[in-house]
Amino acid sequence: MARSRLLSCWTLLFSLAILFGCLIIPGVTVKHENFKKCDQSGFCKRNRAHADDVSAKGSSFTSPYELDTFELAFENGQLSGNILKTVSPTEKKKLPLLISFFESGVARVTVDEAKRLTGDIEIRHGSQARKERYNEAESWVIVGGLELSKSATFSPEDGYTKVLYGPNNTYEAVIRHYPFSVEFNRDGQTHVQLNNKNFLNVEHWRRKVEAPTEGEQDVLGDQEDESTWWEETFGGNTDSKPRGPESVGLDITFTGYNHVFGIPEHADSLSLRETRGGPGNHEEPYRMYNSDVFEYELNSPMTLYGSIPLMQAHRKDSTVGVFWLNAAETWVDIVKSKTDTQTHWFSEAGQLDVFVFLGPSPSDISRKYGELTGYTQLPQQFAIAYHQCRWNYVTDEDVKEVDRNFDKYQIPYDVIWLDIEYLDDRKYFTWDPLTFPNPIGMEEQLDDSERKLVVIIDPHIKNQEKFDISKELKSKGLATKNKDGDIYEGWCWPGSSNWIDCFNPAAIKWWIGLFKYDRFKGTLPNVFIWNDMNEPSVFNGPETTMPKDNLHHGNWEHRDVHNVNGITFVNATYQAMLERKKGEIRRPFILTRSFYAGAQRTSAMWTGDNQATWEHLAMSLPMVLNNGISGYPFAGADVGGFFHNPSKELLTRWYQTGIWYPFFRAHAHIDTRRREPYLIQEPFRSIITQAIRLRYQLLPAWYTAFHEASVNGTPIVRPQFYVHPSDEAGFAIDDQLYLGSTGILAKPVVSEDATAVDIYIADDEKYYDYYDYTVYQGAGKKHSVPAPIEKVPVLMQGGHVIPRKDRPRRSSGLMKYDPYTLVVVLDKNGQAEGTLYVDDGETFDYQRGGYIHRRFRFEGSTLSSEDIATHGPQTAAYLNTIAGVRVERVVVIDAPKEWQDRTTVTVIEDGAKASSSASLEYHAQGDGKAPYVVVKNPNVGISKAWRIEF
Repeated sequence: MARSRLLSCWTLLFSLAILFGCLIIPGVTVKHENFKKCDQSGFCKRNRAHADDVSAKGSSFTSPYELDTFELAFENGQLSGNILKTVSPTEKKKLPLLISFFESGVARVTVDEAKRLTGDIEIRHGSQARKERYNEAESWVIVGGLELSKSATFSPEDGYTKVLYGPNNTYEAVIRHYPFSVEFNRDGQTHVQLNNKNFLNVEHWRRKVEAPTEGEQDVLGDQEDESTWWEETFGGNTDSKPRGPESVGLDITFTGYNHVFGIPEHADSLSLRETRGGPGNHEEPYRMYNSDVFEYELNSPMTLYGSIPLMQAHRKDSTVGVFWLNAAETWVDIVKSKTDTQTHWFSEAGQLDVFVFLGPSPSDISRKYGELTGYTQLPQQFAIAYHQCRWNYVTDEDVKEVDRNFDKYQIPYDVIWLDIEYLDDRKYFTWDPLTFPNPIGMEEQLDDSERKLVVIIDPHIKNQEKFDISKELKSKGLATKNKDGDIYEGWCWPGSSNWIDCFNPAAIKWWIGLFKYDRFKGTLPNVFIWNDMNEPSVFNGPETTMPKDNLHHGNWEHRDVHNVNGITFVNATYQAMLERKKGEIRRPFILTRSFYAGAQRTSAMWTGDNQATWEHLAMSLPMVLNNGISGYPFAGADVGGFFHNPSKELLTRWYQTGIWYPFFRAHAHIDTRRREPYLIQEPFRSIITQAIRLRYQLLPAWYTAFHEASVNGTPIVRPQFYVHPSDEAGFAIDDQLYLGSTGILAKPVVSEDATAVDIYIADDEKYYDYYDYTVYQGAGKKHSVPAPIEKVPVLMQGGHVIPRKDRPRRSSGLMKYDPYTLVVVLDKNGQAEGTLYVDDGETFDYQRGGYIHRRFRFEGSTLSSEDIATHGPQTAAYLNTIAGVRVERVVVIDAPKEWQDRTTVTVIEDGAKASSSASLEYHAQGDGKAPYVVVKNPNVGISKAWRIEF
C-alpha cells in the first residue's frame, strides 16, 4: 500500500514536471511530415542527383547543351538563338534562348522550350492545362527597367561570343558555345557565371511510354528515377502532372565571393549557409514555396510564407546579384569554396529566366532591382507608427475599452486590429451582429484620436448557398478550379471554402466592388485591410495549400503560379482600397502574409506565426534585415511572439526591438494572456511606454527613410555590410542595424538577463550614446554599451542631422503640426548633414509636388536648411498648410569648447526683414560624455530656407 502510494506520488510529480516543462519551454512543434524535404520532391531530388552525377564524372561528363551558332542573332541589345539539347544520338531538342542587355546595366537570360512554346505536345488525363511553360510571371512582377541597351556591341569569336554593355560598355558577357555557359565580367574580372558547373537541366517534354526503346532513352534520363515524372504522391494527395516532368535547373557561381544574402523568407542568418551538410551547415536546400508553416523552426532553410528569389553576393567593395524570375516551387543549394560561392537553382516548371546585376555597390543592386520590380510604397504616416493587435478583440466595446486604456496610461498607438472573430460565421465582409453590433460607433471613437482600424479579409470564401458573396463567386465563374475544371473546394477558417482567382481580371473587378462603403457595410475611411492565409493556406490540402494541378484563369496550373498567387490577391485588394468611394483617394494600407517580388509596391509584410522565445526575438532581426535588402523593407515581426506567453522581461525587450522594425505591431494568439502594454506591471509598463515613445519621437526620421526607400530602393533598416561595404569583419553581422541614412545605430537586447551589449563599430568616426552622449570611437572593434532593462542601446554616428518630434501625443495624426527638434551630431571634422521629408501623410498629392524635402548642413559653425524638393502643381498649397510648423529646438552634440561662453546664436530666415537671435545653452560633460549645446526656439519654419550661425 505504502509502495503504491509512493509510486503514485512519483507518477504525479513526474507528470507535473513534464507539464511544467511544456509550459515554460515551448518546443518546436512544426509538423515536418506536412512539408516536403528535397528527397520527397521529385524534381528537387532529380536536379540534385544530376548535379551529383556531373560532379562525380568531372571532366569526363559530356554536356548535352550547346549553342546553335548558325541561328545566333544580335539586334537592339538582344542576343537570340537556340540551345540544342542532345537527348539521343539521333535527336536534339530546341530550347529558344534570349539574352537581353538593358540600359541600366542589368542583363537577362531566358530559356524556353520550342515544343511547349508552339503547343506541339500532348497533355495527359484530358487536362485543360496550358501547354506552354508559364511565361506571365513578368506581368505580375516587372514594372520597368527593360529599356534595351542602344550601345551594346556584339562580337562573335571562335567558340564563344562576346557582348559589351553597361555603363560605357564596361561590362562584358561571354557566351560560350559548347558546353553552353555565360560569364559576366566587370572591371576585367569575372563576377557571375551561369552553367560553368554544367548543372543546366531543362526537362523537355516527352511522351509517357511504358517501356522506352533504346533510341528513345534520354541521355540524362537513363540515370534518373522516373517514378515522379508522371505523378507524385505526398500526404495522401496525388499530383496528376498532366505535362510530365518540366523542371528547369541551373548553377550560378559568384566568383570571388564568400557571402551571399537574400532569397527570403527563411528563419535563418542574414549571411546564407551552405546546404550540403557539414558543421554549422544545412542538409537541405533553401526552399521557396509559399506555405502556412505552423510554429516554424529557426536556423532552417525550410520554406515559409513568402518568396523573393533575389540573391546578392558581397565581398569587399563589390556586390553583385541574380534574380530568378520563376513562380513555381524553387530550391537553392549553396556550396562555398575558399574563393567562390556556387549556387544551384531549380524550379518545378516555367521558363528559365535570370536577371544578372553587376553592382558594384549594395545600393546599386537595390536601385536596379527596384527599377524592375518597383520600389516600396510610401505608406500613410499612421502605418509606420505603433499597431496593437491580437487574435482577437472580442467585441466592439472591447476595442473601445482598449482604446480608452491607451489614453488613460498615456501610451501612444495608431492602429488597432481585428482578427477573424469579428466576422459573422467566418464570412468576410460581414460583422458578427452579437459581438460587433455597432462597428461605425467603434470606428468613430478611434477617429476622434486619428486612429485606424485594420480588419482581416482572406482569399477563401465560405462555401454557403445563403451567403451572397459565395453565390456570386460561383455563379460568375471567379473561383479557382480543380484539375477537372470544376470549382475547387477546400477547408479553411470558415470550413468548406472556395478561393477567388485573382489571375482573372473579372475576379479583380468583382473584388474591388466588395470594398465599397455601401457594400462592405460598417466601414469608414479609417478602416484598412489585412490579407492573411494567401499562400494560399488550405487546411486539408497537400502541404497545407491547394493541389498543384488546380487550374487558374487562362488554364495555368497552380504549380506554375503558386508563389505569385499571394500578390495577385494583395494587388486586387490594393485596387479595391483605392476605389472605395469615387473622389476619395487615400494611400491604401494592406498587410500581407504571403508575398513575392513586387509585393513591396502595395503592402507591408510580417514574419508570421513566431513564438514567444528569446530565440525567435533574436531571429526577427536577420529576417527583417534580409527582407529589406531584398527590396521589401516594410517588414516586421509579431512583437511579443504570436504563440505562448512571454515573460515580462522578454516582452519588454521585444518592444525595445520592435521599435526598430519598419512595421511595428504587437500580436498574440487567441490562447495567450492579454498583454496590452498598460496591463504589464511596473516598472515594465513604463519602460515599454518609453520605448514606444522613442519610436514616435523619431517618426520624422522614419518617414524620411521610408521616402528614400520609395524612390531608390534602399532598405529602411540596414545591415552592417550595406552601410560599411569595405569592412569584411562586419559582413556576417545581423544583430544590429542602421536606421535609413540617419546614422542611428541600434543593437537591441535579445538575450535574457543582459545588462550590456557589444556594438560593433566599423569606422573611425565618433559614435554617441543617444541618451547621454557618451563617446564611442575605435574602428573594427566591439564596444560595450550599458543596457539595463530600462535602456534601448542606441548610438548616433557623427556627421548626421536627425529630425525628431519631442512632444508626446496619443497618435501620429495628432503630431502632424507639432514643431521639430533637430539633433546635430558633429563628426570628427565638426560637420554634419541630414534630410527631412514631409508630406500630408495620407494622399497622393506628393506625386504632384505636395511635400517638402529639406537638407540640413552644419559646416563652418553654421546650420542651414536647403530645399531639395522637385516642385509641382501641389507644392504651393501644401507649403501653405504647414507654414506655421517651426523648429523649436536645435541640439548640437560635441559642441566646440569655444562656444561655452556664448549665450545666443544668430538666426537668418529667407524672407525675414532682419536677422534675429535665439538663446544658446552650453553643457559641458565629463566621464567620456560629449559636450552639447541647446538652441531654444530659433523660430524658423521647417519648410523655409534659413541659417543659424553659432
